[in-house]
Formats: sequence, structure tokens, C-alpha cells
Amino acid sequence: MKTVRVHQFGGPEVLSYDDVPAPAVAAGQALVHVQVAGVNFIDTYQRSGLYQLPLPLTLGQEACGVVEAIGEGVTEVKVGDRVTYAMTQGAYAEYQIVPSWKCVPVPDKITAAQAVAAMVQGMTAHYLTYSTYPLKKGDTALIHAAAGGTGALVVQVAKRLGARVIGTVSTQEKAEIAKKAGADEIILYTEQDFEVEVKRLTDGKGVDVIYDSVGQTTFEKGLNCLHPRGMMVLFGQSSGAVSPVNPLILMNKGSLYLTRPTLGHYSATREELLWRANDVFNWFLAGELEIHVDKSYALKDAADAHRYLEGRGSKGKVVLEV
Repeated sequence: MKTVRVHQFGGPEVLSYDDVPAPAVAAGQALVHVQVAGVNFIDTYQRSGLYQLPLPLTLGQEACGVVEAIGEGVTEVKVGDRVTYAMTQGAYAEYQIVPSWKCVPVPDKITAAQAVAAMVQGMTAHYLTYSTYPLKKGDTALIHAAAGGTGALVVQVAKRLGARVIGTVSTQEKAEIAKKAGADEIILYTEQDFEVEVKRLTDGKGVDVIYDSVGQTTFEKGLNCLHPRGMMVLFGQSSGAVSPVNPLILMNKGSLYLTRPTLGHYSATREELLWRANDVFNWFLAGELEIHVDKSYALKDAADAHRYLEGRGSKGKVVLEV
């Protein structure tokens, strides 16, 4: 089968389009014939060596496809089922072995690309707003990269929960996307100081929570945007890793909370996984959530997909057609 692997850490040019033997299914597993794989920032972190895993490494955390075979004891899916899954290494491939409990059935009216967009990005929006900092009516949230694939979904779910949303974006085009997603206020951070604007928009009080996927360039100023006992939710680092933090800074800035969550810890059981994924699917099917697939690349062009994502130009989900 064809797969995209990393043999040495580096830029997009290190991605290798390889021929490897197709995997064999074992007990508790499903063999999925992949149709569409998702491209996420975590893939770029693994490729660059920021997150180091043993080499050679097949990239990809999520995909949608059809179950081709099942191992002994599998009851969650059957051969022929169309499924999607996340947090399973090796999705940039024609076939992938997946723990059967991670396979989520895909409703007929949802395309493979939409299903993939609902997984890492949709479930991330769900866990951030329902579990990490459970938003309630009257809360004010600052959401960085509010027009991105994840950011626009976080905006939409935050508005479902009754929060006031302040979003940051880099261009006027992205401002329109964030506004359409439901953001109440938009800060064009390339032209405005977001710290100054947040304080102005909140009458100096600050926000209850910040959902920050940008990292290095937004983190420190973000702490100044929180009101006492507010929470910084750092769930990505598209601009680079955040420097180590002295806990006393959190005290001095108002007894703040800081967390660095990841989806795997918020979808650790099948029950929790299905709750989050099916909520996202049902909202989409009811017309209450917009899932936007921005760009699609062939599997062999994964390097171009990485360049596009790292260029911070994406306005929705980026996928690989397998």
C-alpha cells in the first residue's frame, strides 16, 4: 500500500511517499480502507521533531473509510461499515489498523471529508467548551485563530452555550469567516493590539477564558487579558512553543488557571468518544453547526498540505484524498 512517512525530522520536504506491506488485523482491531485523512498541526509537530516519535513514522491522526476486516472479539463495527476515527497514529495511508472501540459510525448524509473535519477539530471544540472550561451563558471567551478549522468551530459551539465571543484573526477575509461563525467582536491582530482591544471591549475586566491554539506569540499577552481566576486553555502552538512558565506569574496576574489539554484525554472511553462525535454530527445534520472543508490534496501531495497549513492561511479543514 501507499503511505506517507517521515524518515528524518525536518520541513515538508522530508515527507516520503512510500510503498509498504498492508497491515494485518488482530484481536480487537479493525482494518480500515482509508478514503480521506485529516491534516492537523500535530502532524507538522511530529514531522519537524517538535514531538518526537520513533522513525520511520507514518503521519496522520484521523481518517474516514470503510471497514475491510475485523479481528477476533470485535463487536463495535462490522465489515462494510463506513467509519471515522481520531487519535490513531498512521492515517496517511491506504489502509490503517484501528482499535475497534475508536471507530465511530458515519451517518449517510455526511461525506468522508466532513466526517474527518468533525473528528479532531469538531471534538476539540466540544471538549474545550463543554469540559475543559465549561462555558455558560454570560461568560466571555477570547478565541485566537477564530477563522481556522478548529477556531471557527470553537466559536460556533461557544455561541451555542450562550457565551460572548471575542475572536482574533489576521486578515479581513478571516474576520468575515469568524463573524459568520458567530463571533460578537473581531480583533484584527495584524493591525490592532489584542490585549488593548480585549481590555477595551470588556471595560478593563478581562475575559473568563482564553482558548489559545497559537502559542508563542499570543500566550504572555493573553494572560493579561484574563480577569482574576480566569483560565488560559493552551491547546496548540501554531506560532511555536511557549516558554516555561513560573507559577508565581499566575498568582501575580490574578490567581489564574493554566491548562494544556489534548483530545486523547477527553475521549479516553468509547462512551465519551461517541458523546462528543455524535453531538457534532447531530448539530451538523440539524444545520446548527457549519463544517467547512477548505482544501483537499492527494495523498502524494501531503507536503503541499503541510506548507499550506503552516502558512497559517487555512480557513477550514485540510484533508488528503486517499
